Amino acid sequence: MSLPQETPLDAADISRVIEMAWEDRTPFESIAVQFGLREPAVIALMRRQLKRSSFKMWRERVTGRATKHAALRSPDVTRHRAQHTRQA
Repeated sequence: MSLPQETPLDAADISRVIEMAWEDRTPFESIAVQFGLREPAVIALMRRQLKRSSFKMWRERVTGRATKHAALRSPDVTRHRAQHTRQA
């Protein structure tokens, strides 16, 4: 997968990445395609932007969750693109 060069994110992009990271059905790969952030970078962003307790809750929630990784997803999980996502 070819990712765009990592560019600084503005406040709206950071907010959208956080929103996507919290969504159960949005895999990390989608965040990587739209924003150029791989999973470790998303984790680092979440650690910086969230309160400690919120980050801990998020990590517990997504750790091992198959829907957060495209390769582990069931084919039953539908793919959709929200209308408000960033266009490259």
